[in-house]
Amino acid sequence: MASLKITLAKSVIGTNPKQRATVEALGLRKREHSVIKEDTPQLRGMIEKVKHLLKVEQA
Repeated sequence: MASLKITLAKSVIGTNPKQRATVEALGLRKREHSVIKEDTPQLRGMIEKVKHLLKVEQA
């Protein structure tokens, strides 16, 4: 299965609490922090909710 490298490109300051919770659930802590996750439909849904804050690329 493919992997995705997810990077928090923008700060969560001033965002909706649900969006902050989604970023935290992705495992991202602060700006420019990256994680590598397996590509699943659930992960894609989470990314879609906060795509304006993230940078996503194939790992």
